[in-house]
Amino acid sequence: MKPIGVFDSGIGGLTVVRALRELLPNENIFYLGDTARVPYGNKSAGTVERYSLELARVLMAEDAKLIVVACNTVSSVAIPKLRAEVSIPVIGVIEPGAHAAIAMTRNRHVGVIGTRATIRSGAYENALRALNVHVRVTSVACPLLVPLIEEGLLNDKLTDLTIERYLNPMAADGIDTLVLGCTHYPLLTSAIARSLGDKIQIVDSAMNCARAVKDLLDRQSLATTSTSAGKLDVALSDAADHFLSIARDALQLQVGEVQLRAVS
Repeated sequence: MKPIGVFDSGIGGLTVVRALRELLPNENIFYLGDTARVPYGNKSAGTVERYSLELARVLMAEDAKLIVVACNTVSSVAIPKLRAEVSIPVIGVIEPGAHAAIAMTRNRHVGVIGTRATIRSGAYENALRALNVHVRVTSVACPLLVPLIEEGLLNDKLTDLTIERYLNPMAADGIDTLVLGCTHYPLLTSAIARSLGDKIQIVDSAMNCARAVKDLLDRQSLATTSTSAGKLDVALSDAADHFLSIARDALQLQVGEVQLRAVS
C-alpha cells in the first residue's frame, strides 16, 4: 500500500498521474509539483539535478515505493544521479517514449519537441538511435509552451499560433511521428493534432511511462494487493492559480486539498 511517488516541475506531471490512474486504479499516488521553481527547462543541468534530489527526498519521506520522474527535463539530465542517491527504483519518461516512437514510425523520421534542456541534452536522440541506428531525428526546443500551459491557455489563439510556429517546419521536413518530449505537452494534444493533421502520429510519453511503471511493479512484486480505489495526494511547493482547474477540467482528476511543502 505504499504510494507511487511522482514529481514534476509543475502541472505537467499530472498527465502521468492521469495515465497511472487509468492503468493502475488501485495504487496510491503521492504527487509533488515544484510550482515555486517552474519551469526547469531553462535551468542548468547541475541545478536540475539538485532540485530533483530535493524532490526525491520529500517523496522518500512519504514512504514512496518507487519514484516516477514525470519531467522530461529531469529525465534527460538527472536520472543517473537520482538512481545513485536513492534506495528505491526510479523511472523516467524518455525511454518509454522512445520505444513507442520507434514502434510507430513508418519512414524512420521522428520529431521530438521539448524544453531547451531536454533538447540540448540529446537524450531522445540517443535513446531513439540506440533502438534503431537508421532513425532520423528532428528535435526542436519549444520554450514558450510550458508557460502558456501553466497559465491555463490550453485553448487559445496565442497557443495555436505558437504551436504552428514550432511545428510547421518539422511537418514540412517530413516527420511522420512526433514525440511530446515534455509531460506538459499532452495537455495540448488536441491543438497539436489540429496543427499537424492526421498523417503524423503523436507519441504521448505519459501513457508509455505509466506502462513502464506497471511492468516494474509486476517484475519487482511491488504492486498493491488492494482491490479498493487508490488515493491521490497532491503537494506543491507554491500556490498555483490554474492547478486545480486544469486537473479537473483538462485531465478529469479529482484532487482534494492540496498541501504546500517547502522544498530545499
